Amino acid sequence: MTTVKTMTNVSNEDYRDEFDELVRRHHKQAYNVAYRIAGNHADAEDLVQEAFMRAYRFFGQYKREMPFESWLYKIMSNAFIDMLRKRPKVQIRSLDKPVETDDGEASFEVPDKGPTPEEQTIANETQSEIKKALDELPEMFRMAVIYADIEGLSYEEIAEVMNCNIGTVRSRIHRGRKLLKDKLTGREGFDLG
Repeated sequence: MTTVKTMTNVSNEDYRDEFDELVRRHHKQAYNVAYRIAGNHADAEDLVQEAFMRAYRFFGQYKREMPFESWLYKIMSNAFIDMLRKRPKVQIRSLDKPVETDDGEASFEVPDKGPTPEEQTIANETQSEIKKALDELPEMFRMAVIYADIEGLSYEEIAEVMNCNIGTVRSRIHRGRKLLKDKLTGREGFDLG
């Protein structure tokens, strides 16, 4: 029979230690999720900080049998909605429509700082080839490579997600990267040396 920790049988020091350990384990992944939600670095940092502050404030209500990240992401979603509500309403104006000024009308000329069509086409083709090669990998290697190289998870986090030991994770990442390199070698535009 397992016992569930609640605030009634945990000292404040244990409480802080447990929470600090959860923050250490989940901070990087929480930031990645926040960045995807918020769309920029500054808002993502604010969102992660707010989510962890709320999580600490209500940590006594956290049911230990639930995954911490699920609980944290729910808090993060609510914090993001609150952030959006606090922002001033912006008035959207077409860049094609002239603006009234003291000297008459003025129009916006906005330079396109994005990639050229050729650069975008090459990037899209490269991403497409990498995705095809990734899709061809056996699932256990593909997931290990995605978690490590795309999601940026640590070996420990990957071991927890994939329910295996760290040695197995290292092996799967190494073999997955080698298989991916082999699949991409020889394809047009890939010189992986």
